[in-house]
Amino acid sequence: MRTWRLMHGDIRPGELREYEIDQPMFLCHFVPGPGWESVRALFEAWADVQGSDPDGSRHAEAIRPLMDLGLTLHPSDGGTPLACFRDAILRIYGDTARLRY
Repeated sequence: MRTWRLMHGDIRPGELREYEIDQPMFLCHFVPGPGWESVRALFEAWADVQGSDPDGSRHAEAIRPLMDLGLTLHPSDGGTPLACFRDAILRIYGDTARLRY
């Protein structure tokens, strides 16, 4: 199973440790890093979007600030980093995360 470093420039908001695959999602344990507090509220706001969203506007409003951060995921095996919300979708819920790439 892979480990990913979530990066915001040179700052590490956290780390994801895959523990299971539920296609198309990779289920991960999330371990906050030194930069977590700077992005936590944005991930929590997106996680709070629940229920019907027929035109996707509520999700778009919540995810836009995260997209603007330019977050990246760096695999521990030295593979090519992924741009969050361009190459991969990342949802963080407390100490768990769901990753799709």
